[in-house]
Order: sequence, then C-alpha cells, then structure tokens
Amino acid sequence: MASLVRSATLRFLKPLRNLTLNDAFNHPRTQTLSVRAFSTTLSPPSKAVVYEQHGPPDRVTRVIQLPPVEVKENDVCVKMLAAPINPSDINRIEGVYPVRPQVPAVGGYEGVGEVHSVGSAVKGLLPGDLVIPSPPSFGTWQTHIVKDQSVWYKINKNSPLEYAATITVNPLTALRMLEDFVTLNKGDAIVQNGATSIVGQCIIQLAHHRGIHNINIIRDRTGSDEVKEKLKNLGADEVFTESQLEVKNVKGLLSGIPEPALGFNCVGGNAASLVLKFLGRGGTMVTYGGMSKKPITVSTTSFIFKNLSLRGFWLQNWMSTEKAKECRVLIDSLLDLAREGKLKYEMELVPFDNFNAALDKALGKQGSQPKQVINFQL
Repeated sequence: MASLVRSATLRFLKPLRNLTLNDAFNHPRTQTLSVRAFSTTLSPPSKAVVYEQHGPPDRVTRVIQLPPVEVKENDVCVKMLAAPINPSDINRIEGVYPVRPQVPAVGGYEGVGEVHSVGSAVKGLLPGDLVIPSPPSFGTWQTHIVKDQSVWYKINKNSPLEYAATITVNPLTALRMLEDFVTLNKGDAIVQNGATSIVGQCIIQLAHHRGIHNINIIRDRTGSDEVKEKLKNLGADEVFTESQLEVKNVKGLLSGIPEPALGFNCVGGNAASLVLKFLGRGGTMVTYGGMSKKPITVSTTSFIFKNLSLRGFWLQNWMSTEKAKECRVLIDSLLDLAREGKLKYEMELVPFDNFNAALDKALGKQGSQPKQVINFQL
C-alpha cells in the first residue's frame, strides 16, 4: 500500500515539478489549486502579476494564481514583502528595454522578502531571514518565489521595508556614478539634471554626506519653489530651474562653488546641454537615462576647447556576476544610511490588491507621484 501511495504521489507531483510559467497560464487548476503536503517540499501557491506579450503595461498585465513549485535542495522559497514599480520594469513589459525576460513572464526586478522555507542543502539562510535578490532578479511581483540560494542575500532585519525593497536599482546607481568616473574630494562639485528623481535625490544626499557641493537642475513647473526647498533640505547646495539658466554665464550663479568636474544627465535635450555648460575644462558628463527622449547635442567648442568627455552608465552591466559580492557590501552601507535617516526619498506603499491603481500612478496618469511600492502584506 505504501508503494502505491508513493507512486500516486510522484505521478501527481511530476507535472508541478516541471511546470513552466507558460504551462501555468493554461493549467486547469491555476486559479484554485490546492495541494496536500507530501514528502517533496512545495512552495505555497503564488499570486503574481504576469504578462504574455509585450505592450502597454496597463493592457498586457494581469494578476493570476500560480501553482506551487518544488523547493529543491539548493533552493530557497521566499515570501515577498514589498517590491517597487520602476521605470525599467515598465520598459521591460513594453519590450523596449535592452534585457528582458522571455514572455510569458512575471513582472518586477527588485524587492525584499522573508525566507519561507529552504532546501536540504541550503546553508546560511533560515526561515524568517530578511532577504533581497542580489543582483536583482526577474519576477519579484509575486507573493512567493523559489530560486537558487545564490540569488538571495540576507540583510539586516531592522532595515526599513520600503528602502530594503528599493535599495539596489536607484541608490546603487547614484553611488556607482559618484565613484566610478572622476575622483572627487571634499570641496569638489558635481552638477545634475533630473534632480527630483530618486537617483537625483540619492546623489544629493550621498554627495552632501561626503562634503561634495552639488548643483541641481529641475524643470520649470508649478510649485518649483517648494521643490527647491525640499531638495535643499536633503542637502542640495544650489537648485535652478531650466529657465533660470538661460543666461550666457551660468557659472556666475554659483556663489563660490568650484566648477564641477562631473555631471549627470538622465533627461537629454536642452537639460543635458545645461549640465555641459556648468562643467569645467576636462569635465565628464555621465548619461544614465533619457526621459525627454531627445538626443544630446554637444557643441564643437565643448569638445575642442573644454575637452569634455561623455560617458554612459547602465547598472545592469555593472552588476555582472563577478561584481555580485561588491554589490552586496555597498547595499549594506546604503541600508545603514537609510536606517540612520541619512538617505531618504518619497515612496508610497500600496496593497497588492490595488496593483492596477499603483501601476496607473507609475505610468504618470495622475501626474507626478511618489515611487509606487507594492506591499504584499496589506
């Protein structure tokens, strides 16, 4: 009788063990699957945001129930606690990001979770540990994830949930750009556009923490004085709207701040040209985004007489496998700053059941909004 039970169990578990996300969409029990506990360890069923084709995220995503999967000996099953909706997540769903998972796919790229269960060969992780995928990993917009132990990095359990969920993509980008292109010393200066972005806010705080002057450019908007005040409270030395910089000599506005050796551009078009106007001879502008979708135009004078350099930065390229260990050390230091209140940015925690409303905000349908962070616990 025992052998018959084992045989029946194996026949039942086999399709689940080999189930792909594509199979799950058509699995007859996807919406209501209930599994008894057998000798093989299985994850709980997972509620996930999935898309079967690339396109507008508000049209191609849907929330479905995925069946349990096997937790193998080197696997860790993580109960996700929170995950943000980043612009790069939207670009992946749209199909315009350089690297994207094959469809059908679960959305999301970074987040934080709690270890639910571990495989028999897993060492260093226990149920209850707080972990993040490091480097980030596709598929964080779901309630439970099963992946190899090498994906997960244990972090301080006192880390603020929303910062743990968002610490890798934006803060790490800011930190690497400050360190990788120009050697900056206390008293030096940097300049950036897109200063209200999360990366921009992190650059302000990290630069201020190191005694580096920072000059910030924002677009003209209603309430720009209030925005300036918020950025100065974070540590901004100077904040200018684009229209304020329509003068021949922008450096005359700096009140003794030295010419910046390093600039950051995430907008393109005229906003990028304004960054270049501030840079001193031999300066470098690093581009990490192009929100205006307009090209960067550089004058011949800037190249010949100012000897400016133009560089690009893509975090995913930096976070190659050999960089994973260094990445994790830096994340610890950033989380330390967040716990100390020295690194902060505005976010809105949204219950998973309200995902569609959060997505609309992330898509800009309601104007400028805080970063949307899905809270799987609410």
